[in-house]
Amino acid sequence: MSETEKIQAESRTEFGKGAARRIRRENKIPAVIYGHGNDPIHVTLPGHSTMMALKHGGSNALLELDIDGSSQLALTKQVQIDPIRRAIEHIDFVAVRKGEKVTVDVAINVVGEAGPDTLVVIENQTVQVEAEATTIPEQIDVDIEGLAAGTQILASELQLPAGTTLLVDGETLVVNITEQISAEALEAELEEAEAEAGIERDESEDESASSEAAAEESPASEE
Repeated sequence: MSETEKIQAESRTEFGKGAARRIRRENKIPAVIYGHGNDPIHVTLPGHSTMMALKHGGSNALLELDIDGSSQLALTKQVQIDPIRRAIEHIDFVAVRKGEKVTVDVAINVVGEAGPDTLVVIENQTVQVEAEATTIPEQIDVDIEGLAAGTQILASELQLPAGTTLLVDGETLVVNITEQISAEALEAELEEAEAEAGIERDESEDESASSEAAAEESPASEE
C-alpha cells in the first residue's frame, strides 16, 4: 500500500521557462497541484527528497506536502523527466483527502516461474482500479509458479487488496502463458512468411560458412 511521504514545499509566484530553469539550478523541482475545484497550486519541492519519495512510492506516490505551514495530500499523476540527464523537470499532482477514493493504474508484477518450455507474456502492464487515496496498492502480484502453456490469467482472477475495486472489464487478458517456440520453428515460420510474401532470401554469410565447413569436414572421395 502507498505510504505518505512528508515533503516541505514552498509556494511560488514566478512561472514560465525562465523561472523553471532557475528553480532546477537550485536543485529544486517545480510542481502544480490540481483538484477539488480549486485553482491550481504552484509549488517548489526539494529535489533529492522528492526524487526519493517518488522512487519509494512508485507511479502513484502519495505525498503530504507542507505548503507554508498548511498540509495537503497530493497524489502523483504525471512526472516529466529530462531524457538525457534523467532529472525530474516537473510534477503534476492531484489534491486528495483521507478516505477519498481515486482512480489509478496499478502495475502488474509477475511472481515465480512458469512451467518448462513456456513463454510468459504480460498483455497488460497495468490495470485500472479504484482505491482509497491512502491505501493505493503499489503493484498487483500475479503468481505464475509452475503454470503450463495455455494458461491465461484474466483481470477478474487478480487478487486485489481489500478496499480495491477493479474497473477494467473482467475478461481483459492480463498474463498469457504460451509454448516457447524453438529457434528451428521460428526460422521455419519466417521462411514460410517470406515465401508467401514472395521474398527470395539470399544465402547468408553464416549459411555459406556453414556449407563450406561441412564440405571441409566431409571425407575426400577416393581416386
